[in-house]
Order: sequence, then structure tokens, then C-alpha cells
Amino acid sequence: MPDRAAELAALERLFDRLQPLPRSITGDGVRRTHDVLAELLPLERLEVPSGTQVFDWEVPLEWNVDQAYLVAPDGRRLLDYAAEPLHLVGYSVPFRGRLSRAELEPHLYSLPEQPDAIPYVTSYYSPRWGFCLTHEQRLALPDGEYEVVIDSRLEPGSLTLSECLLPGASEQEVLVSTYTCHPSMANNELSGPLVAAFLYARLARLPERRLSYRFVFAPETIGAIAYLHLRGAALRDRVVAGYVVTCTGGPAGLTYKRSFAGDSLADRAAEHVLAHLEGEPCPPRVIDFAPTGSDERQYNSPGFRLPVGSLVRTMYGTYPEYHTSRDDKAFVDLAAVQRTLDAYYRICRVLDGNVVYSSRVPYGEPQLGRRGLYPTATVAARNVGAADALFWTLNLADGHHDLLAIAARSRLPFEAVQDAARALSAAGLLEARDGR
Repeated sequence: MPDRAAELAALERLFDRLQPLPRSITGDGVRRTHDVLAELLPLERLEVPSGTQVFDWEVPLEWNVDQAYLVAPDGRRLLDYAAEPLHLVGYSVPFRGRLSRAELEPHLYSLPEQPDAIPYVTSYYSPRWGFCLTHEQRLALPDGEYEVVIDSRLEPGSLTLSECLLPGASEQEVLVSTYTCHPSMANNELSGPLVAAFLYARLARLPERRLSYRFVFAPETIGAIAYLHLRGAALRDRVVAGYVVTCTGGPAGLTYKRSFAGDSLADRAAEHVLAHLEGEPCPPRVIDFAPTGSDERQYNSPGFRLPVGSLVRTMYGTYPEYHTSRDDKAFVDLAAVQRTLDAYYRICRVLDGNVVYSSRVPYGEPQLGRRGLYPTATVAARNVGAADALFWTLNLADGHHDLLAIAARSRLPFEAVQDAARALSAAGLLEARDGR
């Protein structure tokens, strides 16, 4: 494991580099984001051209902004995109002109219920332009003539995706997917790529891995759909578990959202880890799959039904700061991001160690004492519970129960069952079905 203080400082440095970049579902801000992430893991860039049909969707024109701002009647520059990308409606078409306060009004977006927050507004697939501002700013706009400057470019380009594969001994894969498309926001954007990038770093340091790990960085929805269009058939063949990593650093506790199946390997591993977590401010909760939310709904769609869940902390759509300027660095606790990283790392370690064993002594209980696995003297009640993990593992090592199933049945930590299986294998009492 890395030095925790050093890792936390590195998480903050990466956050500070990514936060100012003007991301959207396409454009140079996304590429610059992926350039920074590629310093931490060996990403392969995939560019899907505008106009490409990806199932029922079409990759849109690429959007970039040279400048965008509003000039007040007194000449002051307001709502400058360069200072805060949230001020411009995402995918605004270019526009220059002079408008009265009344003519400007339909192009303004604010939140009366959160008067100090700038809303996040997008219009990817319907042409429009507009500005977002706090409701306090909106109420303070004077009458008069305003100059609108939106020098945006919507032109043929591409949708940017990145992936990398961390190979293991097996071609079976764990999918780790996150998105890079929201400007400015901390919990509902940057916390996901931070966890994914540092999870890669932790897994890459392991001396060996049984499973392979596929990391995907893509814009939400259209990016996941485009990635499935490119890789879906291979993912169906190889992915044994997967997770959409997002919203990992808010003040609430952990929530695990199950895959469509509800009892997939991804679900079993995540729920086992959550049941044995320590140091969390409140008990984790588990919810069933629903076809709403983030990209887990794409991976679990009818044509794929991949075993993909999502472990989040302060779930999207459940907090007032969501999709506003208040979802900022002050809202996110980077130490909480690191604890979510810990949970994901433990899940991956459980997945990697989850093997099916068969007993070489299937009739009756083998004698453990002469193999050094059980005390040779019985003193009162001291031996009670001393070898529970060994007995459970021996009893369920029938070629049908994996270690997660044994841990669930025994209510013991996975690591205790794994250690028991290793000890029994070393004593010649068990053999792994895959030969490891």
C-alpha cells in the first residue's frame, strides 16, 4: 500500500490540475483532461468521428469555445466563460448581438431555490444559446442594452474516449468506467477519475494479478454508448465484474447500487466488502438497480446486461449542490475520496482472490492436527472458534462454492477464508479448480 499522506497529497494535486479545464462531451477540454490522466496510467486514445452512428445515437459535432461573455449596459463584462465554464450553457451555438434586458431573459438560467448557486445547464442535441448565473446575479441585472458574445465552434470533429488494460494471468476482466464531461464540478465529476486513476496505480503495484483490469474514461451517456459500440462484444465475453466510478467524495456515506442481475459477482464482492468496512461515518447502504443514474444503465442495457454496479459516496441527484457551482472543492472531502478508493481496492482484491476449490479429502473431515493446522491438545473451551475458517472452507470446498460464497455462508471476512484456503492447499488438502 502507498504512503497514505503522500497519496492524499497526490490526489489533491491531480484535482487542482483537472478542475479548471473546460470539459464537455467533446472538445479540447476533454482531451487536455485525458492528457493529464495519461501521466498516471497508460491511456490509449480513441476518437469517434462526428456523425458516427452508435446504436440509436449519433456522435454530435465537436464543441469548443474561444470566448463567451455578457457585457452589461454600463460596459462591465459579466458571466465570463473563461473565469467559470458553468456560466455558458453547454453546447451553446455561436451568437453575437445586442439585446434588451427583456430579450435576454429567455436565455438566462438560474435557481431561485438556491440563489447563490450557478446551475449546470446543457443542450447537446437541440441548438440554443444561453448563460447561467446565480439568481442573486439575475435579479441584480439592470434594464438596458446588453452585448452578447459567444464565439463557440460546432464543427466536424470527434468524441474522445480513453482506455487502458492492466493485464493479469487471466483474460477475464474487471471493468472500471468513469466519465470526463462535467465542467468545474468536484463530486459529480472529478472524484470519479481521481479514484479510477489511483486505483490503477495501486493495482499496478501488485506483484501478480489473477484478473485483468480495464479502465475507461468517457463522457457520460454518449461516451459509454460509443464505447459499447466499439467494444461491447468483447466486454460481453470477458467482463466478470465492473463498476461505474462517480460521486466518490461527498459528505454522506457509501451507497452501492447493484447491477441488473442483483446477485452478480460484482454485487457479491462489493456487498461483502461493505459488510466488513470499518471507519465509515455511517453504515453503508445497498440499493437495487434502476435504469436511471449514470453509465451503469448503459452497461446493464438489454443488449449487454454486463455485471456492472456502482459504489458512490453522496449519490448523484440526492444533494442540493448536485449540478451546480456549489459542487466544488469545498464540498468534497479528499480524505473521503481516498476512503472510497480503499473500498474499491478491497473489492478488486476480493475479486482477484475469489477462486473455487475442490477438496482432495472429500469423505469426512481430514485430520488437521497432524498437519499443524489445529491444536493437538484440547484445553477446556480454548479451541472453540480457533479453526472456524478452516472448517468452513473444507466443508464448502466442493468445486461449486467460490471463496466469496464461503465467506457469505460463514459470515467471516473474505481474507480469513482466503488464508484458510491457502493453508489447506499448502497442506495438500485443497486444489484450485483453475490450477492456481
